[in-house]
Amino acid sequence: MSKRSKSSYRWLNRQRRDPFARQAADEGRISRAHFKLKQIDERFKLLGKGMRVLELGAAPGGWTRYIEDRLAGGLLIVCDPRPVSAGADTVVIAAPYGEAAADEQLTALLQGPELDLVLSDMAPNMSGNRATDQARAMYLADLAAEAACKWLKPGGHLVVKMFQGEGVDAWVADLRASFRSVQLIKPKASRPESREVYAVAREFLGPC
Repeated sequence: MSKRSKSSYRWLNRQRRDPFARQAADEGRISRAHFKLKQIDERFKLLGKGMRVLELGAAPGGWTRYIEDRLAGGLLIVCDPRPVSAGADTVVIAAPYGEAAADEQLTALLQGPELDLVLSDMAPNMSGNRATDQARAMYLADLAAEAACKWLKPGGHLVVKMFQGEGVDAWVADLRASFRSVQLIKPKASRPESREVYAVAREFLGPC
């Protein structure tokens, strides 16, 4: 049997100490990410029956399963090149958002701006270089904002994973021109040591 690396031991120890990771395992959840979206939704009441939703960066499906339970007959489109655990009624686009293949499939599925909610849990592959990683994260946040501008109907909402650092304040200020309210929050299920936050933008005002 191969020996585990020090980083593997650190990850396992962190998982054992993490109450949300333990709860996810106990309840048979796909991942602890379930609780992040649940806490955001409980605070802002974003999801409901019959809604039309786009989820970006959906793998492995922790958010997807939560959304499916809340929609009850609506439309859920998820976008990720990696495998996503999703129900039979969920439309899975197996391509990264921002590439032509994803845009073509969305254009075939949607008749213009008709979504109630765009959710993005996209995150870059971390290189360890903070400036590089932050730039990549901001690029993904820009993609999510572009998706909202293109596909949200007036009154719709947007949730985007971000990482505290350079560019966030300016990004939020720009978004406030298109939404009635924009807040940065850190759900309790986000690890305290993580720079991860979520931008919650409510009531889209119309074309950007």
